[in-house]
Amino acid sequence: MQLQICTAIAILFISFIGILLLVINPEDIKEPAQLMYGIVLDAGSTHTSMFIYKWPADKQNGTGIVSQHSECQVKGGGISSYSGVRGGAAHSLEECMEKAMQEIPKSRHKLTPVYLGATAGMRLLNISKPKESDEILKEVGDKLKTYPFSFKGATILSGQEEGAYGWVTVNYLLNKFIKYGFVGQWLSPGRDTVGALDLGGASTQITFVTKQTVENKDNLMKLRLYGQDYQIYTQSFLCYGREQVLLRLLAHLITSQGSDSSIVHPCYPADYNHSMKLGSVFDTPCNKRQTPYKPDDNLQIKGTGNYNQCMGNISHLFSFNHCSYSKCSFDGVFQPNITGNFMAFSAFFYTHLFLQRAAGITITSPADLEDAIRVVCNMSFQEMQNLFPDEGNHLRDYCADSILLRVLLINGYGFSDLSFPHISFQGKADDNSVGWSLGYMLSLSNLLPAENVLLRKALRPDAWRAAIFLFSALLIAAIFFLIRSYQRNTTKLCCYP
Repeated sequence: MQLQICTAIAILFISFIGILLLVINPEDIKEPAQLMYGIVLDAGSTHTSMFIYKWPADKQNGTGIVSQHSECQVKGGGISSYSGVRGGAAHSLEECMEKAMQEIPKSRHKLTPVYLGATAGMRLLNISKPKESDEILKEVGDKLKTYPFSFKGATILSGQEEGAYGWVTVNYLLNKFIKYGFVGQWLSPGRDTVGALDLGGASTQITFVTKQTVENKDNLMKLRLYGQDYQIYTQSFLCYGREQVLLRLLAHLITSQGSDSSIVHPCYPADYNHSMKLGSVFDTPCNKRQTPYKPDDNLQIKGTGNYNQCMGNISHLFSFNHCSYSKCSFDGVFQPNITGNFMAFSAFFYTHLFLQRAAGITITSPADLEDAIRVVCNMSFQEMQNLFPDEGNHLRDYCADSILLRVLLINGYGFSDLSFPHISFQGKADDNSVGWSLGYMLSLSNLLPAENVLLRKALRPDAWRAAIFLFSALLIAAIFFLIRSYQRNTTKLCCYP
């Protein structure tokens, strides 16, 4: 009787599995939708980078799950450096765009959007030479249209957009918006977001979420990502990027020392001498020369390596006196109180890394930062070359770079002994470059069409088939052992009354 019951149960189970396999539409367990690709060209002030991103075509809560596929560094300077050089900016992009054609599947070429976003370098050119700025954007746009991708435009990002998209990148890479759960679904973790600190060649940005009232509405941005709304404070300071500050410092030294032919530079190492054209100092909207000068004249520069004088001259480039709001950072710009954790990237990261290597310490406080800067500013150029032979002429600027980092973070943004340890200096996160371009792609992916997927399951088709096979095998094994057990019990009952 027990054997008959077991056999009947087994037949029912196997029949159920057979019916289940018959009624399931193969389309319901189809392979996940093909990957979508997007290309972002980050046209910065000193160079251009191309990033290829990818995401599944079935978007999560209206925003694609985007990750970095690869990147390519464009040779030469930023596109703004080709002002007056017809065809130069467009030609510089060719090698990286050819790489994109090889890496993105041909079947996806027409569906792959291409965006070029220019930042502070082009913002400055647009101020000083708007016609040439327009010509460069048209030139690179026409070039990008020749490729088999879907060209979406070449634009100049505002400083606030650059800061906001950098903030999006940071929080996406840290899984603050969304993460992949163990049940095979994308989940919103509901964690506190992280602020973003970006230092480029021509501008610097600070962006973070605040509960305080943003008194200047120009600093307020609203974003929607993964079904959530965010209100953030963001500010970009044009002419406070690394390259422009170094030029402004030179202009200040020329003016304060009253000489167009030779100056002493307290931020250069004591044994370093340099010569440059006077025109290269003033050929930027960030330096307004009030008196006539001869651009082709040579300027002789002699380093003195004096920390205190370097600090004083760089601080002079900032204004901390005027503020018409309840609180300001510098130059009369409103800023709420610093709250939460921050990630500092771009030149912040590289300068901080050099400081720790040169001073041989881990910087965890403003006091550590100042100690490390003093070590660097007191080094001779020969000492630097011995320690860092691969850095080249970058070595001469590390004292000024380090003091700029300190003035921005401590004097400007207001990081203190309590808040400074909450800054994480990073160049990459999860093999993704940290910058505004990933955030740009995340935001723009809201505008990209998502392919229709009939049904998404936690198991892929191959895993589904494997599960069915395993279940069937276990069921057959269970029936086999039940029959063996029944036979043994029958034998015992028969032979041992």
